Amino acid sequence: MRILFAEDEPDLNRIVTQKLTAEGYSVDSCFNGEEALDVLSYTEYDAIILDIMMPKLDGLSVLQRLRASGSITPVLLLTAKDGVDDRVKGLDSGANDYLIKPFSLEELSARIRAMTRTSFGRVSNVLTVADLTLDCSSHLVKRGERVINLSAKEFSLLEYLMNNKGAVLSREKIEDHIWNFDYEGGTNVVDVYISYLRKKIDGGNPVKLIHTVRGRGYVIREDTKQ
Repeated sequence: MRILFAEDEPDLNRIVTQKLTAEGYSVDSCFNGEEALDVLSYTEYDAIILDIMMPKLDGLSVLQRLRASGSITPVLLLTAKDGVDDRVKGLDSGANDYLIKPFSLEELSARIRAMTRTSFGRVSNVLTVADLTLDCSSHLVKRGERVINLSAKEFSLLEYLMNNKGAVLSREKIEDHIWNFDYEGGTNVVDVYISYLRKKIDGGNPVKLIHTVRGRGYVIREDTKQ
């Protein structure tokens, strides 16, 4: 999943970005509200983290403009203020959650999982397609009783496919949600990683779950209809 992280403190921005990237998220980071709003005008994200006290444009203003545009992307606000009035104002402005500094990176990750779980209409951290299961919190992936070891990017791609089970996803849509602006790889990166997943998920199994829909993209589903 792709996340926008807007935080003006350089060290915190770097640490959080590194942590989320290591967990398999694709993260674009910026340091002020104007930059965040600009990026949001042309990029689709699965979740947004906004520091409230940012230069040029504060996080609440970014959030309010985002909601005024009709966006329903989950937003988590970060702030050093712990007053009830501040939290109420943030939530009433359209935030999905609120985290007070200083915070643990583990709690931040858990809140992101909770937000995105809700946005995808799920009630559990465990995704299932046939006998394939993926635990978003422990990163454990199993096909039946067989544990499957995935790289961070492979995990992120499989999670995105499973969150959209039954939906055909174009190469462009997959690339937009799994890779960030810093990616400088080849144009066939989606095909390459789909191939990696197929070998690990479907290899040796008579029931295939990852399918190519010619001219449209890829889908994960229990049947084999194309």
